[in-house]
Amino acid sequence: MINPMNELTSKYLKHYFLLVLTLGLFASCNEKAETQESLPNVVLLLGDDHGWDETGYNGHPFLHTPVLDEMAKSGVRMDRFYSASPVCSPTRGSIITGRHPNRYGTFTPGYSIRPEEISIAELMKNAGYVTSHLGKWHLGPVKEASPTNPKHFGFDEYLSHDNFFEMNPHLSRNGAEPVIFKGESSEILIAEAIDFIERSKEKDQPFFVVIWYGSPHEPYSAKPEDLALYDSLPEDFGNRMVRLTSNETGGPVERLQREVLRERFAEITAMDRSIGQLRTYLGGEGIRDNTLLWYFGDNGTPQEGNATVPFRGQKGRVYEGGVRVPSVLEWPEKIKNPFITEVHGVSSDVFPTLCEITGQALPNRPIDGISLLPMLEGKMDDRPEPIAFWNGRPRNNGEGLADYIDPELQKGTSPLVKLMNGIPTRNFKNFKQTDIQEEDFSGPRTLLGNQYKLVIHGSTGEAAEKELFDINADPAEENNILSDHPEIAEKMENTLHDWQQSVLESLIGKDYQ
Repeated sequence: MINPMNELTSKYLKHYFLLVLTLGLFASCNEKAETQESLPNVVLLLGDDHGWDETGYNGHPFLHTPVLDEMAKSGVRMDRFYSASPVCSPTRGSIITGRHPNRYGTFTPGYSIRPEEISIAELMKNAGYVTSHLGKWHLGPVKEASPTNPKHFGFDEYLSHDNFFEMNPHLSRNGAEPVIFKGESSEILIAEAIDFIERSKEKDQPFFVVIWYGSPHEPYSAKPEDLALYDSLPEDFGNRMVRLTSNETGGPVERLQREVLRERFAEITAMDRSIGQLRTYLGGEGIRDNTLLWYFGDNGTPQEGNATVPFRGQKGRVYEGGVRVPSVLEWPEKIKNPFITEVHGVSSDVFPTLCEITGQALPNRPIDGISLLPMLEGKMDDRPEPIAFWNGRPRNNGEGLADYIDPELQKGTSPLVKLMNGIPTRNFKNFKQTDIQEEDFSGPRTLLGNQYKLVIHGSTGEAAEKELFDINADPAEENNILSDHPEIAEKMENTLHDWQQSVLESLIGKDYQ
């Protein structure tokens, strides 16, 4: 026989627990909503081949970059910011993962990222963001079937290109066949970003937008009004012949550097103007204060653009000219007092910085970057650990190694003006490596501390050429002081070798087990 009191008690408890659950869910939702409201919107902007010297605020004698100059005055100007690699694809991978690109086989342009990598876009989605990628991808094909397209790495939407692009770019929307977008490419990307932000506002979620420009990578093309700004470059400026891609044939051509620089500068000015269009929009919508806007370059100035670089080297080299890039960051709600910092930062730092800002735990695998939030808060005077650079390659350039990804899936679809290996697109590759050998440690490599920078060229062992620079006293890297401080060089070399060991263990798949 059922006890009426027990039945009443049971019903009461049932309703009580439902009430508690409902209140708990309500509190959880409110907490989530409050958290999302407090999170900043984030926009990352990346110039393609934009070197440190090519801004007005860094003293360029001819370039017009009024927007970047204003950002340098109103936010944080990072005078010692570096790309993780002296070339583009690897740097892009470092932004996405917080890791050195050799860990997952993105050694140079043409090597894809590995699908098992964890992307900052995935973690931003976990934090409640809506996500979009716009522009150059270059970490694998952007087609829908690719296991390395932006959607696979956590972007809700994308309008992207396999490689670089110029005026009237071919772009793929969410993996579909690329189509031509008429107009100046930088302004096209910003218009798409604004459209995405408008739609994201309806979802009442913070947005994470990654804009990777095609400018100012060669071959060059620009609007007449932007070109006109540079019609009067002095005749003694850029009066040598340089080699680059012909816009007419897609093949190599030699041209007078001054004419090339006129086109290059015009692209930079257009890119700068597009950033201004975005800032104006954010301000008009009342969301600029709580938007973190971060611009930097993906590597140093290329050879055809190298006319004012105050450092040694250029794109492709591990000297300062190859890896030091312009970087400015605005976040008015957080950074109320603008400042200039000489704390060393690197593109790998983006990942852990955004993780700390949004409360996301770092993945359980080696992360080479550090959070720069303490620097933004005025709590970091020196970088707590050095930055390592390494132009490594797969053993025997991949000869005899198996493909990591089906080669059919690695074929690009976005047309290029420039012919790559005789074809007007970019195909990718990535190789399996199953063990570690001494030769794997070779290649140009660098360890950058707060004062000293060790550079090692070529092979391993005694045959390797080594240089040590006091990077504070000698930023142009003119004076090799290795013989004066052999003990410092030896200690740095040991640190660098240990780091390389960790990188190679990642390369053979230890992090994915």
